[in-house]
Amino acid sequence: MIGKDDSVPDLAAEDAKLVTLARSARGRTGAPEGAAVRDTDGRTYLAASVDLPSLQLSALQAAVAAAASSGVVGLEAAAIVSAADTVEAAGLAAVHDLTPSAPVFLAGPDGTVHVTA
Repeated sequence: MIGKDDSVPDLAAEDAKLVTLARSARGRTGAPEGAAVRDTDGRTYLAASVDLPSLQLSALQAAVAAAASSGVVGLEAAAIVSAADTVEAAGLAAVHDLTPSAPVFLAGPDGTVHVTA
């Protein structure tokens, strides 16, 4: 079990876990972004940004794609860890394609949440 991440004290435990998982996806790959999404059954999907000559996906798009390709029809929440100041529009749209009301937490590389979209 993953313990509470003290760098995200204002989030519910399950949302703080998403930030921790997004940080781990980013750190594991060395990518500029990591993301995690939680479906309506409580399962989580992680991804890092993809930058190939023939395929570019933000981490959030990749996490949503992983969830959708597993048959997920709704998301409870999403988190992205990035040095960016805002959640990128395409990733936010992908989350909201599945669930328009799902919150998306944007955290910096240290795990501090700066924005909820």
